[in-house]
Amino acid sequence: MTELPFSEARIVVVDDEPANVLMLERFLSRWGYENVASTTDSSQVLALVEQQRPNLILLDLIMPDPDGFEVMRLLSEQHTGPEALPVLVLTADVSAATKEQALTHGASDFLSKPFDRTEVRLRVRNLLRTHLLQRELEQHNELLEQRILARTRDLEQARRETLFRLSLAGEFRDDQTHEHAQRVGRTAALLAAQLGLADETVELIHRSAPLHDIGKLALPDMILLKPGRLTEDEREAMKAHTLVGAQILAGSTSAVLQCGELVARAHHERWDGEGYPDGLAGDAIPLPARLVAVADTFDVLTHERPYKLAWSLDRSVEEVRRVAGSQLDPNVVQAFDRLDHETLLAPIQT
Repeated sequence: MTELPFSEARIVVVDDEPANVLMLERFLSRWGYENVASTTDSSQVLALVEQQRPNLILLDLIMPDPDGFEVMRLLSEQHTGPEALPVLVLTADVSAATKEQALTHGASDFLSKPFDRTEVRLRVRNLLRTHLLQRELEQHNELLEQRILARTRDLEQARRETLFRLSLAGEFRDDQTHEHAQRVGRTAALLAAQLGLADETVELIHRSAPLHDIGKLALPDMILLKPGRLTEDEREAMKAHTLVGAQILAGSTSAVLQCGELVARAHHERWDGEGYPDGLAGDAIPLPARLVAVADTFDVLTHERPYKLAWSLDRSVEEVRRVAGSQLDPNVVQAFDRLDHETLLAPIQT
């Protein structure tokens, strides 16, 4: 611990007796305290405190209105918590009742009148030491909090980047733009907002939706990149990417990965129950997966794939509407109709 700067400590002395003020000023000066301000007018204390920002107040109790008790009450309203100021009460009344009342109003310690020089020196030093140590501790804690926040931001950024690269890996081989996963995440989040979901849920869907096709990592190129129609066996292998994706993401404590697991498994389920892998229907399909199904369908239609050319915007929108109630959740399609479809094709801003 470095030497505390006692000589730099700011002290305010308040007493309606000029002789007491003069005596305390002389004591403090002899002991090396260079920043001492004083007043005999208790009505000026608040303004003096605001001006000096003291580390310690020496305060008489028995003064013309406001007395020391009222001054402490006013100080406590302006300086609370870590900003509370230590108050060394000056009083000739050392009764238990007076001490109790003073402590209730915020007194830190007591000096009896007439003053004993040794007692004044020790009590001033002890209160300043406690206050300055407390301030140093608070500054240290603030620095630690700042470091923790910075570290947390770094970890969050690393996690977001990892999720982004993970979603990109699932689309890298069969999406020439390399932005399909991110566009699906963006569109799914817009749909969630249209449905009035909470901001936290919208953000969760935005971050988890891009993981919907992570299971494609397990598919061989001969199936994933095949330009023609798939055989029955190849179609079954392709369907398995939903289960593989769910297995990759399973068992995490992260809310994003948990939602991603639901989306990866269920984004090819159909509203009419004819989808895969579980044949879920209607509201039994998790809502995030229903949002992703609409976003994914639209994005695949409007972009070229190894097995198809890109459709026009109008034709793609009409197709999404056509399969509402069979393949896609009709309520989500209604939300889709309220979006600006042109903006859904915009490049992802990085």
